[in-house]
Amino acid sequence: MAIWKDKSENISALDSQSIASQKPYPELIGKLLTSRGYDDSQIESILNPKLSLLKDPFLLRGMDKAVERIKQAYLKNQKICIYADFDLDGTSGLGILKQALENLGFKDVSYYQPKRLSDGYGFHPHAVEELKTIGIDLIITVDVGITSHAAFDKANELNIDVILTDHHLPSETLPNAYCVINPNQKDCTSGLGYLCGAGVAFYLSRALKRAFAEDEKLPKKEWDLKDLLDLFCIGTLTDMVPLVDDNRVLVKHGMVVLQNTQKVGLQALMEALELTGRPLSSQDVSIKFAPKLNALSRMESEILPIHIYLEKNLNQARSMVDQILKNNQTRQALQSDAETKALALLKDWSKEDFIFVSSEEFHRGIIGLIATKLSQEFNKPAFVGSQNSEGMIVGSGRLPAGHESSLVDALGFAQSALNRFGGHSAAAGFELHATNKEELIVNLEKFYQQLKLDRREVEIEFDVAARLEEVNSHFMKWYDHIGPYGVGFTTPLFRFNKLNLNKITELKGGHLKVQFWDDKNSVDALLFSPSSSQRELLQTGRMYDILGEIQWNYFRNKQSVQILIKDLKVSESST
Repeated sequence: MAIWKDKSENISALDSQSIASQKPYPELIGKLLTSRGYDDSQIESILNPKLSLLKDPFLLRGMDKAVERIKQAYLKNQKICIYADFDLDGTSGLGILKQALENLGFKDVSYYQPKRLSDGYGFHPHAVEELKTIGIDLIITVDVGITSHAAFDKANELNIDVILTDHHLPSETLPNAYCVINPNQKDCTSGLGYLCGAGVAFYLSRALKRAFAEDEKLPKKEWDLKDLLDLFCIGTLTDMVPLVDDNRVLVKHGMVVLQNTQKVGLQALMEALELTGRPLSSQDVSIKFAPKLNALSRMESEILPIHIYLEKNLNQARSMVDQILKNNQTRQALQSDAETKALALLKDWSKEDFIFVSSEEFHRGIIGLIATKLSQEFNKPAFVGSQNSEGMIVGSGRLPAGHESSLVDALGFAQSALNRFGGHSAAAGFELHATNKEELIVNLEKFYQQLKLDRREVEIEFDVAARLEEVNSHFMKWYDHIGPYGVGFTTPLFRFNKLNLNKITELKGGHLKVQFWDDKNSVDALLFSPSSSQRELLQTGRMYDILGEIQWNYFRNKQSVQILIKDLKVSESST
């Protein structure tokens, strides 16, 4: 059982008086923002973010040199290729930069993306050789390349200039690129370290538009940078970078652009998912249509997200979307089957501090999703591997919420059993031969024993307590307005106390729809992928305290407020 911690306990009496004073927004909105530490002036910037206050793109180290090289490419009629990562951040950055270059007057801008499964992440030397054969003079990387030294050495050997744009943390030595634009590189004082790969591509596009407008030798074409913000939103929201400062302003405005996008592929996808004709939320992007696009590279479909971004014909786009949804159904079926298989394999698992499972039946493209599910189910670090016919295991690790250890540290301790590993503290990848599997398990067990993981209960911090009567249409208008929500400005978590459970409905996929009421008001709540203990806890006629996110439910052209349950417990008065 998690510990619930109230952020609003930090609201002082003075703050409470300010909240109670005459404001255009509901008191609950004021309490929410104040619980997060915002004062009146900061609340104003949240309510009215201004594009005019964006940072100058030329603050980014390397931007001047990159812009001059791209201008020369135009004047010399050189062939440009955009080399982008396969994820939605890299793909969105690719779409942004390709559209920008074409708007500036470049003809036939080509692009290249490595395949997730067969190539893997990175800027690869064999791709540079392939691009040389088709006469590419200049490569611009997007969301990739900051540690790919060999590929840059190959490019220099073949006399291809490469402009490196990325946002990932660099190693001690930068690759030998023509120039590097990365807000997280040493000596970059731009303050734009929160940009994702698509964000860096957008800032390069901003700089290019200004430079072309100011250079008499270059063409002058009218186009609007705002047209790129739909892809900026997708890249930023799916890459989980902080929604602060410029990111927040651009996503705020970009959500409107995305809602009214002129890209027919996105139109067709949102139409198929019934997301048209209403305001979009950041959750719509990250939960509803981004996974469908991500599944394309996971399954190495013939259709990729960039094809949706670039498609010009609406009928063709609709046909592609039909295939995308079928591909996602395949992904879901494979994931469900693999999760069932994993649970069966773990039935006799005896290690207390972590879980490891691998199988030849696990599709490599979904192992990260399985690891996420298992880490949540067991509340332990989870390592999941897909084994091929040659005995090679490619794996993913995930940490459950509340665990402060690092997967990279764990894999580093166990590296004698591994061919390679890398990633982040909460999400990492690894590779080993099946003959080394037992050695890996032994090493991981030693690591977690030495670490002596703190076994305290998971702590969930919620923003403010609320009553059902406060969550009305007036509140929701302002709740939507202070969005978007994401990393750095997370979706608010509300506590509702003493709600009577009236009805439980089983939904497709093992999810639950629960109806609560408090004598005056009722509300529907969703509980996705409930644990076995949560299922046992739920009984009609009992009273519960719940932590949940508030959202709109759209059904048959009607909208109603619903709660997405994050945690619940029986109310003290109900025990």
